[in-house]
Amino acid sequence: MAFDLVIKNGLVILPGGEQVVDVAVKDGKIAQIGLDIEAEAAKVVDAKGLIVSPGMIDAHVHISEPGGSIRDHWEGYDTGTRAAAKGGVTSFIEMPLNQIPATVDKESIEKKFAAGDDKLSVDVYSYGGLVPFNLNGGIQELDDNGVVAYKAFVATAGDRSIEGDFMNVDDYSLYEGMRQIAKTGKILSVHAENGPITDKLGQLAQERGEKSLAAYVDSRPVFTEIEPIQKIILFAKETGCRVHIVHVANAEAIDLIHQASSEGVDITCETCTHYLYFYKEELDDIGPVVKCSPPIREKSRLEGMWDRVFDGKVMFVTSDHSPCTPDLKDTDDAFEAWGGISGIQNNVDLLFDEAVQKRGMSLTQFADIIASNVADRFDLAGKGRIEVGYDADFVLIKKDAPYTVKKEELEYRNKISPYIGREIGAQVAGTILRGNEIYNMENGVSDLKIGQFYK
Repeated sequence: MAFDLVIKNGLVILPGGEQVVDVAVKDGKIAQIGLDIEAEAAKVVDAKGLIVSPGMIDAHVHISEPGGSIRDHWEGYDTGTRAAAKGGVTSFIEMPLNQIPATVDKESIEKKFAAGDDKLSVDVYSYGGLVPFNLNGGIQELDDNGVVAYKAFVATAGDRSIEGDFMNVDDYSLYEGMRQIAKTGKILSVHAENGPITDKLGQLAQERGEKSLAAYVDSRPVFTEIEPIQKIILFAKETGCRVHIVHVANAEAIDLIHQASSEGVDITCETCTHYLYFYKEELDDIGPVVKCSPPIREKSRLEGMWDRVFDGKVMFVTSDHSPCTPDLKDTDDAFEAWGGISGIQNNVDLLFDEAVQKRGMSLTQFADIIASNVADRFDLAGKGRIEVGYDADFVLIKKDAPYTVKKEELEYRNKISPYIGREIGAQVAGTILRGNEIYNMENGVSDLKIGQFYK
């Protein structure tokens, strides 16, 4: 058989463990895995000295296109998916905000698909929103149009002055939405922070003249994450809805979720790279570029988070890539700054360095937390594993190869990131999507736009 691509000599992360083997690709699929594949190939990639991993599936990404003439200069599909390719992300699941209109029904998801047409460097799956105003048919329309999951905020979300922007749910909307989503069999992912309490604590801090990021963190204490998760667990038991808690930032919440899962509730959680790397005591030295919600917590909590990743209580790690324009970060008042981190380009390299190189995580677990577990949880057929018949999606990782993140090397539309100036001890050497090389260190990001929306 003649293959389209053969990757030779790499240390390949297979479901059963890593091996130095060759991987052959035909028609975008993995066709053969074995030693010394000698068949004719249109292209051969020599991966000697490199780790060959399943490409990352980033389960939490915000693209702001269409921008509704308000967010037109935020992250778009072209730049966002180019950054994904450079960062070793071959697929991502796009959140139903911050585009305008938010993705809450048939009309809005069709506008989203049109906005990204012919702009995708990587594959994109879609979240649909659960909001108080789409309970009369919108949830079913989204199911009919291919969303892989739904997203709701119990924290305050959206701008009520912007027509079509996202909106957080009240208790009834959450309950009724979960009843409807349960009938689809899909997952509801929830941003779990107590909005009324964090809003009031933030207001009081501002009235006292507080402006620091440390004060912002203090206005969103750990219990404000835990309390809504307790409610979500109760609602899940009542409705039978499968649930997932996004960007969990503290160990106590992870333990609560794990306990509920062990008792039969269909619930999982993720954390983000920035919760495993940054810490509260350094935030004000970095500035508002590192502001996010839930907030990054104390240094003393970091290893507790890592322990729970290693223990399997955290199903996967995401970027929560949530960019904005620079002016929204250019303030000395942390409470007024936009809350979101640009991170999709530095997930694979940073996680490999911190998890595998510094803490000894196995390569198979690394592949699980960046790819396999995401595919399993969201039923992404043919994705997330290096196995015959699966999509030929790979990231090639150069280990023990430190470099410093530079602003000019970011592919984002707005080149702001808290990782700028940080040394990372591994590099993404190449990214391959369905057998096509979309990034390598020598040539940069390919201009191929072969990514597709899965509908």
